[in-house]
Amino acid sequence: MSKRDNLIFKGLHIIAWIIFVALCIEAGALLFNFIFSIFKPEVVKNLYQKLDLSEMYQFNQGIFYGIYSFILFIAVLKAYLFYLVILLLSKMDLSKPFSSYVSTKITNISYLTLSVGLISYIAQQVVKSLEHYGLVSEQLNPFWADSQAYILMSAVIYVIATIFSRGVEIQNENDLTV
Repeated sequence: MSKRDNLIFKGLHIIAWIIFVALCIEAGALLFNFIFSIFKPEVVKNLYQKLDLSEMYQFNQGIFYGIYSFILFIAVLKAYLFYLVILLLSKMDLSKPFSSYVSTKITNISYLTLSVGLISYIAQQVVKSLEHYGLVSEQLNPFWADSQAYILMSAVIYVIATIFSRGVEIQNENDLTV
């Protein structure tokens, strides 16, 4: 492995840590706002990222808690996704990358990415269905605007996981014949 590849790999590891910390902060802020809104409903108009869901809260508290649960669940799943990426990057040996650990982690990452995409898409459709009640949903779009990208990304990661799985099989066969 060249020095350049090792440097790029370490750079990706640092970037993954930065994204993970940012996603944890976002998920923590959303969780704090969710808990705080349970005890002090008047803060619903001033939630995280200037999110004003007071109209939805006044219309139906169950809908508010359901939609906010979608937001919170997606944020936690994204943070966990990058946690898995960090685990993968920290335990992956670039001199011998085809291991069962790496193959399993990449497969888990693909499943989690698919989960983020599907839950985001479901949340997006639920919010669209609430529009006929006059509830404004444009401010919620940033929380699940990338659902299709996550679904497509999960397919690509799954293909990579399948290639790694086959690579592990080939490497194990080669280790047995030597």
